[in-house]
Amino acid sequence: MKPFAATLLGLLLAVGTGATAADANERKFIRQGMGEGEVLFKIGKPDHEAIIRSVKGQAEEKAWTYFPHWQDPQTLTVITLRAGVVASIERKISR
Repeated sequence: MKPFAATLLGLLLAVGTGATAADANERKFIRQGMGEGEVLFKIGKPDHEAIIRSVKGQAEEKAWTYFPHWQDPQTLTVITLRAGVVASIERKISR
């Protein structure tokens, strides 16, 4: 393999693993006060998003739901965000 091709392959593999770096085990480390971007970086995009309140002139409130995952198969995680900041975290055991 040519050096350029090997470098490109290595870069693509690194980027590919970075995209899946969101680890379900990290869900337990989400805390109140964390920013929306930090949550996305640590555990990735939610499986479901619901807007709770969106009124002009007031802070938007939404709920992000993360369904059980093979790394955390019994836990449903619901994160409530107000104005882009984690306001509450609810973990429900689902069997």
